[in-house]
Amino acid sequence: MQKLGDFKLPQFFNYPPYFTLQPVRDTREKQVQLWKELILDYCRTQKIFVIGLEEEFPLFSNPAIERSLSHEAREAFLSALVSEGRAEWLDKRHRKCLILWHRIQEWANIILNFVKENGLEDSVMTVEEIRSGIESRGTELHGIDRTILMRALKLLEQKGKLAIFKGTTADDEGVKFSI
Repeated sequence: MQKLGDFKLPQFFNYPPYFTLQPVRDTREKQVQLWKELILDYCRTQKIFVIGLEEEFPLFSNPAIERSLSHEAREAFLSALVSEGRAEWLDKRHRKCLILWHRIQEWANIILNFVKENGLEDSVMTVEEIRSGIESRGTELHGIDRTILMRALKLLEQKGKLAIFKGTTADDEGVKFSI
């Protein structure tokens, strides 16, 4: 089994036709499904939140078989994730894609569990502490993309689980939990 760092690549990664958009509908549907799963799995294990369509991305080429995905294939696979709510284009020209290996509601649940597990129910934390503080080390929240974190926090704020308060800079934005 081929690896990319410590990530085990699936069998299809060594099959050259999977690096070319397939013309037959049933085959393409299977191809798109395999690529969607691979992208989400890889991004989750490597903690990657944004994929640049025109930038180097390890999954989009396989030097061992001398194959790379075309721009059209990259966009097709990422657009399939977008249509399922597992990604969002960050710009109108579809150059950068935010990968949601957890949907925003799932991230909100992870935050709630983090708060409960750490006894932070009536505490105040900065947004940066949630992303990179001692408490979040070893959790999925450590290193989370700020855009995703803020959307999950706003969802929890709408549900009355916390209050977000602005600081003088983005670094000192705070969160008061009330769970």
